[in-house]
Amino acid sequence: MTGSLEGKTAIIAGAASGVGRAIARRFAEAGARLMLVDTDDAGLDETAAEIGAGIEMPPENVSRFAHAIDDKLGVTNLIAATIDAFGRIDIVVTGARVCPSGGLFDLTAVDFDAALSCNVRSAFLLTQLVAKRMIQQREADPEFAGALVNITSIAARRTVPELLAYSVSTAALDQFTRSAAACLAPHGIRVNAVALGAVMTANLRKALHEREELRDEMVAVTPLGRIGEAKEAAEAALFLASPSASFITGQIVAVDGGRLILDPLASPVR
Repeated sequence: MTGSLEGKTAIIAGAASGVGRAIARRFAEAGARLMLVDTDDAGLDETAAEIGAGIEMPPENVSRFAHAIDDKLGVTNLIAATIDAFGRIDIVVTGARVCPSGGLFDLTAVDFDAALSCNVRSAFLLTQLVAKRMIQQREADPEFAGALVNITSIAARRTVPELLAYSVSTAALDQFTRSAAACLAPHGIRVNAVALGAVMTANLRKALHEREELRDEMVAVTPLGRIGEAKEAAEAALFLASPSASFITGQIVAVDGGRLILDPLASPVR
């Protein structure tokens, strides 16, 4: 999947590492100007340095915002910083996620709230406030078309009891994606999501280090027979953000090597 983002400005939340960093790099390759967002300041510097070393582009085309965006003030400041740097917002990727472990009786209320705040509340606030700006831009330019891409997980559709907070929060994010798409379609703003399966991220790398047999277990239930790469998720995000997907909204695109097409039962229901 390919698409040009030449002249577009994209906010990439969760850009300090993993899939967020891969998306930032791919968007830069496609010509976008970037506002990199994360709470990890050092990670943002590394992402910006990696983009600068690998892609010929003016350094002023990449800016950074090291702050949490799960409150209205943080999001308001992010939008102001983006407008100051680039004058417009065309694309938003909400890629910041937390994945606390723990089942019903092990999970703390603090961890549960943290998952909802990072995985859902931040997407809600960012979408709500950025959409208002995009609507203003469309009033000034009727040809304007905005695109928002949420990064979610197939855990929303595959129940994993020991990842209760993550499953619940990503399921909420999926529904938010569909609801926001319906609300914003009349304004020329598309909202879609990329649902990750076994894609190599910092969290997955840590899990594989802690339990080596997990890799074989994941590969065994993935029809394509391997763990995905962050750049493959980035390609899906690029497609959904680009004009190539101009008639696609409210969709959850799984980048999972086919895991969702398998019946989790060992034998067919009779």
